[in-house]
Amino acid sequence: MTKKEAILSSALKLLTEKGVHNTPMSAIAKAAGTGMGTIYNYFPNKDILINEIYIGIKNKEKELFVKFDADQPIKTQFELYFTSIIDFFIANPESFQFMEQLQASPIITEEIRTEGAKAITPVKDLLIKGKQERIIKAIAVDELLMFIGGAVLSYLRWYFNQTEIKNSSLKNQIQLVWDGIKE
Repeated sequence: MTKKEAILSSALKLLTEKGVHNTPMSAIAKAAGTGMGTIYNYFPNKDILINEIYIGIKNKEKELFVKFDADQPIKTQFELYFTSIIDFFIANPESFQFMEQLQASPIITEEIRTEGAKAITPVKDLLIKGKQERIIKAIAVDELLMFIGGAVLSYLRWYFNQTEIKNSSLKNQIQLVWDGIKE
């Protein structure tokens, strides 16, 4: 792991554990095993560091869709999307906690938000195609994304608060969301 990666990893861990305002750069430097000068060489301030973590998570999200086969039925692609994003955040709980904390924060710049939004371009394209083929309801894509995103968020919040997960839970949620968006 490079020094920069160590800083980003340590920052993600500390920011999710202690919160943005309770995590000084000195604590991040200490956790990363580096000096303050080094951390400031990579990140002139904490806001820049936080934006880098945010875009890093969004870029990992984008990678989830690379392997999707556009020739599969719309429903199958949707199910793969929903399952992939849930699995990603279950495997990366700190990333989920970070995104939940900072999704609406003014710390994340408009430029970074715009870049991060590109992560879901394949999902937008899928919804547009589904609407054109009259498989998905004729509702604005942004509204469909809000509904789907809310379901993902709710499921993950529920998941991380359970002591015992039922195997059918995710399948049921996928079916409920699909029923909500299909024509």
